[in-house]
Amino acid sequence: MEAATPGVDRVIVITGASRGIGARTASIAAQRGYRVCINYQSNRTKADEVVRSIEAAGGHAVAVQADVGDAAAVARMFETVDRELGTVTALVNNAGVNDIAQGRVDEVTADDLRRLFNTNVVSLFLCSREAIRRMSTKHGGRGGTIVNLSSTLAHTAAAGRFIAYGATKGAIEAFSYSLAQEVAAEGIRVNCCRPGPSDTDMIPPGRIAQIGAQLPMGRISTPDEVANAILWLLSDEASYVSGTILGVTGAR
Repeated sequence: MEAATPGVDRVIVITGASRGIGARTASIAAQRGYRVCINYQSNRTKADEVVRSIEAAGGHAVAVQADVGDAAAVARMFETVDRELGTVTALVNNAGVNDIAQGRVDEVTADDLRRLFNTNVVSLFLCSREAIRRMSTKHGGRGGTIVNLSSTLAHTAAAGRFIAYGATKGAIEAFSYSLAQEVAAEGIRVNCCRPGPSDTDMIPPGRIAQIGAQLPMGRISTPDEVANAILWLLSDEASYVSGTILGVTGAR
C-alpha cells in the first residue's frame, strides 16, 4: 500500500465525504499522507466530525460545502482547496443519491430524473474538469489520479425501483473509460470502483442482513473494504492501471 512520504505533496478531494464510503476513504487517505478535502452538501456536523477525527490522528483536512452538481460551487470548492491544501493530485467522485427518481420508468418524474442525473453524473464532469485543469500536463500540471464510484446496479437488475439510479451508474462507467483515454497522455489515470451493497446508511439497518444472505459471501461489504480498493487505485502500485473497473462485489 501507498505509505505517507514526507515532503511529497498529495492533496485529495473526495465528494460526498461526510459519511459512509466517502468518510472512510477520507480517513484512510489521511493516514497515508494525503491532505484531504471533505466535500459535503448539507450535513456540516458530520463533515466536521470527519475533519476532527483526521486532525486528532495527526492529519490535515478541511470541510468544504458545495453542491457538486453546480458548476460555480464546484469551481469555488477547488479554489478553496488551492488556497488551504494545495494543488489537487487525486479526486474521488463519490457523491451520489439513490432516494429520488425511484420506481418504474412510467412512474418517475422528469424533475426527479434531472436531479438524480445532476448529482450522480453531471457532478463527475464538473469535478473532473476542475481537477484536470490542475493535474494535466497539458495545463502545466504534474499529473494525478481520478476514481469514480459506480455500483453493481449498473449491470444487475434494477427494474421496478432503481432503474434510473442504475442508469446513472452505467453512465459513470462509460464516462470513466472514455476519460481515461482522453487524459492518459497527460499524466492522469482514471478508474472506476464498482461496489456491491455496503454497510452504510444508504441501506436501512433491517435490510443489511437480508441483502447479505443473498450474496455469495453471505454478507455485504464494509465501507473500509471499498475505501481500501479506492486507495489502491489511487496509489503508485496501480501506476499502469487506467480505464479499469474494479469490482468490490464479493463474487456477485
